Amino acid sequence: MIENDVSPISATEAKPFFADWKAARALVLAVSGGPDSMALMWLAARWRRAMTHGPDLIAVTVDHGLRREAAGEARNVKRLAKSLGISHRTVRWTGKKPATGLPAAARAARYALLFRAARSHGASHVLTAHTLDDQAETVLMRISRGSGIAGLSAMARETMRDGFILVRPLLHVPKSRLIATLDKAGIGYAEDPTNRDVGFTRPRLRALMPALAKEGCDARNLARLASRLARANAALELLVDGAERYLALQDRTARRPGFQARAFASLAPEIKVRLLLRAIDRVGCEGPAELGKVETLLLALDRAAAGGGVHGRRILLRRTLAGALVTLTAERISVERAPPRRAR
Repeated sequence: MIENDVSPISATEAKPFFADWKAARALVLAVSGGPDSMALMWLAARWRRAMTHGPDLIAVTVDHGLRREAAGEARNVKRLAKSLGISHRTVRWTGKKPATGLPAAARAARYALLFRAARSHGASHVLTAHTLDDQAETVLMRISRGSGIAGLSAMARETMRDGFILVRPLLHVPKSRLIATLDKAGIGYAEDPTNRDVGFTRPRLRALMPALAKEGCDARNLARLASRLARANAALELLVDGAERYLALQDRTARRPGFQARAFASLAPEIKVRLLLRAIDRVGCEGPAELGKVETLLLALDRAAAGGGVHGRRILLRRTLAGALVTLTAERISVERAPPRRAR
């Protein structure tokens, strides 16, 4: 948490936080009962109240069924929502919970339930309360996993997911300011003990933040890094768009998806990796390809091409990845859906 900035957020300051979505029919607010999401609901309600016409606000609380206190926290959210004139509903994650990978499974279930609620209310937008601190922690998590430029861009203010627009209006706001806002308004909030459970990765990294801040690696600088890398990533994606058009012109007579080998080889490595990622994800049937595996594939393609001559249709390399079949000849790299795996 950024400790130095503890000034409450006024209604005037908060107005631009939500202005981009004033024409939406309805906005679903993901409100767990914690300080970030309670502040999101409070600020959104004040913003909506200042307009004659605007979107309906629906607060949705997801009870994951993991803590006994969750039901009471949902009731507290409902009480505040009612006092603010906001509709509220609680949705529950039922069924057996996984023994491993619980945070990821809970996150996936949470978004599925939020999107289901949004659909039932005719909302195309779901607003979450991710903060500047969350962005910084995400950057640290991605660094620890060796992510590429896209991964280190961390969270975007607005993204598409499962047909809905996921919005993070507080991504530039320190958590300390949200707590100060609630304290000034006299609004209580819940503290989820799992946020301090160092058995999970994010709380462990969160505990490192004070020491990192002393070295200049604070939340603002980490978020600034993410912003700069997002800008670089957007520029690279434009270059990849151009490279795809260029390769398509070189490969106009081809009947199968892929690239003309010599033209592909002339491109910069980062562009080639991204082209392969796109092609594999387009035809594959096993989910997004992992960056590291695509990088390994590119290295194998380059080595095979270097030792395989410049003419002929002899297969120099054939690999499957993420449900796609990648085949290299001296003339062409084809990327097609892999045949079904044989039953053992």
